[in-house]
Amino acid sequence: MARPVLILAALLGGALIAAQASAQDAATDASADRGRDLVLKHCSRCHSLAPTGPSSEPSAPPFRDLHKRYPVENLGEALAEGILVGHPQMPEFRFGPDDVTAVIDYLNRIQSGTAKPNP
Repeated sequence: MARPVLILAALLGGALIAAQASAQDAATDASADRGRDLVLKHCSRCHSLAPTGPSSEPSAPPFRDLHKRYPVENLGEALAEGILVGHPQMPEFRFGPDDVTAVIDYLNRIQSGTAKPNP
């Protein structure tokens, strides 16, 4: 009798873990969508957000290629404190903690080639 209870407990535990992972994935997707909206608003004038092609500002790297220059996770501090370097026309700006997370989630998504097309 104990064996069916253990099997049921294992199945329920697995279902709970899967549900938590699904909720985390959905939260990350929502955050990445918000990050996409932020970079569309603040960055797309110079940086390409498209899957291919150059940026409109030649010295502004396409966002899909940022991982080739910087570890994306390391950009969080610069986004929060204000990016002071970059291409010559780049304005100084600062993002709040939730916005930093959203932009990093978006950047991580497009580095892997899974970004949703621009609206």
